[in-house]
Amino acid sequence: MNWCSRPSFVILLVVLLLSVDDSRSQSPAATPTPAPVPAPSPDAICNGIYLSYVLEKWEKIHPFTSDPADQPYSFSATATVLNHGASDLLSWTLLIPFRHRELIVSVGGGVLTNGSTFPYNTTLDANATAFSGYPNTDLKTAIETANDLSQIEAKITLVGTFFGSPPLPEFLALDDPSYSCPRPTVYNDSYSVDTCCLPNPNYVPKETNVTGFLPRLSGDLIISYDVLQSYGSSYLALVTIENHNPLGRLDRWQLSWEWARNEFIYSMKGAYPSVVDVSDCVFGKQGQYYKDLDFSKVLSCKRNPTIVDLTPWQYNNTDLGRIPHCCRNGTILPPEMDPEQAVSAFQVQVYKMPPDLNRSVLFPPINWNISGTLNPNYQCGQPNRVSPTAFPDSSGLDSDSLALASWQVVCNIFRPKGASPKCCVSFSAFYNDSVVPCKTCACGCPAGTSGPTCNATAPALLLPPEALLVPFDNRTAKAVAWAEIKHYNVPSPLPCGDYCGVSINWHVLTNYNKGWSARVTLFNWREDQFADWFLAVRMEKAFAGYEQMYSFNGTAMGDNTIFMQGQPGLDFLNGEVNGNNPDSDPRVPGKQQSVISFTKTKTPGIDITAGDGYPSKVYFNGEECSMPDMIPANWAPRSGGGIGLVTLFLLVLAVALVILEP
Repeated sequence: MNWCSRPSFVILLVVLLLSVDDSRSQSPAATPTPAPVPAPSPDAICNGIYLSYVLEKWEKIHPFTSDPADQPYSFSATATVLNHGASDLLSWTLLIPFRHRELIVSVGGGVLTNGSTFPYNTTLDANATAFSGYPNTDLKTAIETANDLSQIEAKITLVGTFFGSPPLPEFLALDDPSYSCPRPTVYNDSYSVDTCCLPNPNYVPKETNVTGFLPRLSGDLIISYDVLQSYGSSYLALVTIENHNPLGRLDRWQLSWEWARNEFIYSMKGAYPSVVDVSDCVFGKQGQYYKDLDFSKVLSCKRNPTIVDLTPWQYNNTDLGRIPHCCRNGTILPPEMDPEQAVSAFQVQVYKMPPDLNRSVLFPPINWNISGTLNPNYQCGQPNRVSPTAFPDSSGLDSDSLALASWQVVCNIFRPKGASPKCCVSFSAFYNDSVVPCKTCACGCPAGTSGPTCNATAPALLLPPEALLVPFDNRTAKAVAWAEIKHYNVPSPLPCGDYCGVSINWHVLTNYNKGWSARVTLFNWREDQFADWFLAVRMEKAFAGYEQMYSFNGTAMGDNTIFMQGQPGLDFLNGEVNGNNPDSDPRVPGKQQSVISFTKTKTPGIDITAGDGYPSKVYFNGEECSMPDMIPANWAPRSGGGIGLVTLFLLVLAVALVILEP
């Protein structure tokens, strides 16, 4: 009997084979080992703002040095700002401290917050170098963008030079008090650091308006960039410059910025480019795209145009003027001096380039800078998007018109590291016949002046009073003769000059029991004049006793400061002119002078001749002037109005002769 031929046997055999295979598949020994789960990346576990810095490569470059600390290296690095939080990150700024004298040569995906040009020396920064986002100035959240990295992440590429060993920053931070950033984690194997910034629980949040933009900021000088009209390929913007510092000022201002997206200026009203040049358009991308545009009517195709104000007589020009607050020859006064003159404005029509040819795609220029002739230095930040500016209806209706988009640029007064003042102060007094002049090279010495011709480090020689009235080049003989009379030391070579265009002399005029007075004199050694000039002096101990000025208008301000300006008709400080006989007489400076009186009843214990009668700081047109290192020595009684040493000696001698007379 053949069992194998039976169907039942076949079925039984198949069942046995399947059961054996199934038992093997369920055996513990046959269970596969699960694949290891990779550890999450640092940014994946950050529920805030993830910051990282990766030093990607570096290379030794010339010149080769024997000292490793001075060996230069080129480097490239990438910094990342990634929003993994629950709120939008608006107008973000990343702080990176550099420790190896880094020079930043170029930046991609962002800009230097202070708008400086390249190469940028990071040693100029006190603690860290600030980078702002561009074009991604705001980073949205992963929730509202479905984790679209193009909207929630910004990468800043850096190229530069460092000295010594490969550097990694000690910290990474946001310039935003609403976030707290812990010390970063260092990954030495990959030359990178990262940290996760979380909301600061102690921060009181700023209120945001209904538009969702950040509130407007305050500063010494505020520049507004308001888009009034927008088209597919162009837009019209209003630029407004407002002075908010009581001692800030600009004369013949020059405003510059950088176009980052190949824009160009088609027309302007209220201001004008310092150079009209369309060559960059004609031979560039703009000319290739706008083939039918008449570029002879275009004003500027410069990537970094410089804008200047128009003169007052061009205000009524229908083509160039007729813009409120324009056409003042570049003068912006302090608001306390004239609120109407504290604002300047102009319009600019801008043409855009692909891919921005949409009326809703608007970008402001970056890297703003503004300067004047003899004025403070201003450092401007990058433009921040703010709520649209409201403009009153021009027809008088009780209604406002909103700008399509508005940005704000905040500029603050600062003195660059190593920069010299532009004005200086000298001291003199009734009780000493020598003048303490402006310091040697007070406003900086021109290159090559120190050496055989003059000494840039020697203290300035004390002067006779009349020497203040002549230019420095004509003082040498007077200074040397005075030193011989007074037996002062005369260095060889002689000290260099102060090289200041404006100098101020503060002279303690009288000193008596109930009060005292001083005389302040302004000297203009430049050829151009100063209209609507002002002077401010800080009197630390004598401020409370200020009474009045006799030839200037004086106002007591805060911070122990007295503000002075010319009276109507005397508000021009003329420039230097030739003497009566140009062949023999020295040039004559422009001069303004006034006496200022103080009372001692409100300042008990004040000691005028010991230093309380001299200002601690002096400002001319907003520029802080160089101050002397010493005050005139007191050789006479500290009150009495002006009895000098010689007079006192003669009186004593006369009394002695009377007593000894038989």
